[in-house]
Amino acid sequence: MRSIIRCSIALVIPIALIALTHFYTTPQAQTLRDRQLDLLILHGKLVDGSGKKPRMADVGISGDRIVFVGDARKANMTAVRMIDATGLVVAPGFIDPHTHTLGDLSDEKRKGNQAYLMQGVTTVVTGNDGGSVLDIGEMLSKWDEQGIGTNAVLLAGHGTIRGHVLGPTDAQPNAAQLEEMKALVARAMDEGAFGLSTGLYYAPGSYSKTEEVIELSKVAAAKGGIYDTHMRDESSYSIGLLGSIKETIRIGREAKIPVHISHIKALGPEVWGQSKQAIELIKKARAEGIEASACQYPYDASGTTLEASLVPRWAEVGGRAELLKRIDDSQVRPRLLSEMEVNLKRRGGAESLLITDAGDPQLVGKKLSEIAKARNKSPVEVALELIKTRDLSVASFNMNEKDIDRFMKQSFITTCSDGSAGHPRKYGTFPRKLREYVYNRKLITLPFAVRNSSALTAETFRIPERGLIREGYFADVIVFDEKTVADRATYEQPELFSVGMKFVIVNGKVAVENGAYTGALAGRALRKQLLPNRSQ
Repeated sequence: MRSIIRCSIALVIPIALIALTHFYTTPQAQTLRDRQLDLLILHGKLVDGSGKKPRMADVGISGDRIVFVGDARKANMTAVRMIDATGLVVAPGFIDPHTHTLGDLSDEKRKGNQAYLMQGVTTVVTGNDGGSVLDIGEMLSKWDEQGIGTNAVLLAGHGTIRGHVLGPTDAQPNAAQLEEMKALVARAMDEGAFGLSTGLYYAPGSYSKTEEVIELSKVAAAKGGIYDTHMRDESSYSIGLLGSIKETIRIGREAKIPVHISHIKALGPEVWGQSKQAIELIKKARAEGIEASACQYPYDASGTTLEASLVPRWAEVGGRAELLKRIDDSQVRPRLLSEMEVNLKRRGGAESLLITDAGDPQLVGKKLSEIAKARNKSPVEVALELIKTRDLSVASFNMNEKDIDRFMKQSFITTCSDGSAGHPRKYGTFPRKLREYVYNRKLITLPFAVRNSSALTAETFRIPERGLIREGYFADVIVFDEKTVADRATYEQPELFSVGMKFVIVNGKVAVENGAYTGALAGRALRKQLLPNRSQ
C-alpha cells in the first residue's frame, strides 16, 4: 500500500454543507468554507459500522471529528495529510466491551494499550466482572493527566463496592449497609461510570442475592447506566446457564435497566448445546421490551484462575487466609476435594486446564493432568498445592464450536476479548474473528462483524458519537488489509501482536501507521453524561 503525505500549497473548497454535531459552537449545520482538512483517507472500501454493504468512499477528518464521507475529488477537497487506502478496508475503530485493562492503562509502560490498538480497537470498557476501583473519578482524572492509547470506559464494580462495605464475607447487607452500597453506585455514576458490573460467579459477588443486585441496578438505571454481568453460572455450578440468564433478565425487568451478558458461553460438556435455549430466552426478553444483549470472544477456551475454576465459593468466605486454613483442616479437606472433583468434571477434566501464568515458567504450557502425573497425585490435590502457593492463571478448554458459532450469528451479540494475561484473546480477538469467521469460514459477513464490533457496542453501552463512520462522529477509524489481517497470539505465545491493521486513528490522531505503533497517546477517559444518548 502506498501512503501519500503532502502539504497542500493552495486550497479552494466550494461551499459544502456538513452537519457537525458538537463540532462548532452552534447546533446548526455549518459550512466547510476555505478549510483545509487534517486528514483524508482516499479510495478505501468503506464498511461504516451500520451493517450496510461496503461502498467506495473517502473519509475526511478535521480535529477529532469525521467531517466528510463521500467523493473527495468531486468535492474538490484536500488535506494536510492524505492516506491512499486503495485495496484496503476503512471502518470504525472497534469497541471492546469487556477488557481487563484497568492495570494496563494505569501503568506507565503499558498505558499505550498497544495490544488493543494493533487489533483495531480504539475504545475499551474495563471494570468488568464486578471488579473496578472505588473512586471512579480519580481514576478517570489520572488517565486524563498521564495520557492513554485508546479511549476508555469505566464500570462501577459491584464486587468492589460490596467488598468495601461488607468485606469478603457471605453476610447479607442490612438496610444501612445497602444504602451505603447504593450511595457508592450513585457516586460512581456521577463521576462518569457507564454502569454497574457484577461478577456473580466470583467471590464476593457470588454471595449476594438477586434482590441486592436489583436494588443497586436501580440506582445505575436512574442515571442512564447499563448492567453488565459475568453471570452467576455459565455451566452447572449452581443455578445453571439458563437459570443465570433468567436471573439477568429478571434484573433488567425489575430494575428497568439494559442488561448485558459479558460474556456468553456454554461452559463445559454438561451444558453444551444449551446455546439454543439461551438465545431463545434472550430473544423472548427483547420481544418483551427488555434491552438484553451479550458479547462473545472467538475462542474455545476461557481464561480464569485455578482457584476460580475449581474451588467452591463457600471455601473462599473470609478471604484467602480462611481458604488456606480450610485447605489444611483435616475435617474440611475431604469435602473440599470432593467438590473440586465435581467442578473439574464440569470443566472437562484435568486435560482441559492449561497453566498460562507467566509468573511460573516451569509450569506455563503444562496441563493440570501432566503436572498431576509428574507428581503422582490426583489433579485436585495438585491443584490445592498450587493454590496454596498462589493462584495461577489457566486457559480452560471447555466450549463447543457449535455453540460458539450459534452465538456468533446473533444480531444482539457483540465482540469482546475479556483479555487476560496468558490468553491469546488479549492480543488476537478482533483480527481472529475477521480472519477465521469472516474470511476463512464465511460464517458471518464483513459488515455484520464490523457492526457487532463497533456501532452495536456503542449503542449497547450508550457511548455517544462513536462506532460509526459518520459525519460529526469522533474520528476513531481503522484501515486494514483483508488479505493479511489476522491474529498471531497462541496459547504458547500469547503476547504476539496481531497483523493487518495498517492505520489506526484515535480521535483524529494516527496511533498505528503502516502496521506499527506510533507511540501516540490519543485516547480519552470517557465519562457518562447523565443525559439521554442521542439516537444513532
